[in-house]
Amino acid sequence: MATVVELICYPIKGCAGTPCERALLTPAGLAHDRAFMVVDGDGVFRTQRRDPQLARIRPHIDAAGERLTLRRPDAAPVTIEVDTTGPRGDVHLFGNPFRGIDQGDAAADWLSQALGAESRLVRVPPEHARVTDGAIPGTAGYADSSPLHMLSRTSLDLLNARLGERGEAPLPMTRFRPNVVVEGWAEPHTEDRVRRCTVGEAELGYAKLAIRCAVTLVDQETGIKAGREPLRAFADYRRAPQGGVAFGGKFAVLRPGKLSVGDELAVTEWGTAEV
Repeated sequence: MATVVELICYPIKGCAGTPCERALLTPAGLAHDRAFMVVDGDGVFRTQRRDPQLARIRPHIDAAGERLTLRRPDAAPVTIEVDTTGPRGDVHLFGNPFRGIDQGDAAADWLSQALGAESRLVRVPPEHARVTDGAIPGTAGYADSSPLHMLSRTSLDLLNARLGERGEAPLPMTRFRPNVVVEGWAEPHTEDRVRRCTVGEAELGYAKLAIRCAVTLVDQETGIKAGREPLRAFADYRRAPQGGVAFGGKFAVLRPGKLSVGDELAVTEWGTAEV
């Protein structure tokens, strides 16, 4: 039996996650997940790949999605009233055009100071109707691709064992920024074989493997990128057939509903692992 042991929402793409004991799973993922995005002066998204200090920004949004507070260790916080009705502007995510609602100068000034470069904060409009790819398509806010990222503790244990063999320090789960962390599977990477499952009130369908990038090199506490791990270790045993290295699974939401830490995850359809 597999059990949900962590739920993490990331209100602002690229910024720190907010652990929660319970959450509403919407068609676009956990409520408010990646509903906001930091962009540069040209509307191009900022990412930890180029701006690792995003990791030190800790957003908190209220349950209604009406008030957003931004915090970081070295500055006073700022709280804004979320705008869902303002003018729509052009924004770009991996070269793809989307629309965003600017959240005002207070957030922009705070983020520009935090990142040392002109930045603004945008929110997905209510009419945002993005379709994500994968074996089972879904929808999402400003997530890289699919609405939900699942990872098991057993998979992380195997990685850390391999890192230990190299004389490297173990890595925390936060390095991989999952939404749902599962415990109870005996075999590492069992999440790769899940095709459909139920958890809490919700049902999930497999979209694709989570292909890992340079964000995994960023210490999520310090916002510093250093070294070659875990990508070097992944290259030894997690090469994906479509290219890159894989760690975790991406899922579409087949049936929304409430989730809680402690919920059983029941697999209703299995498939074959791609790695």
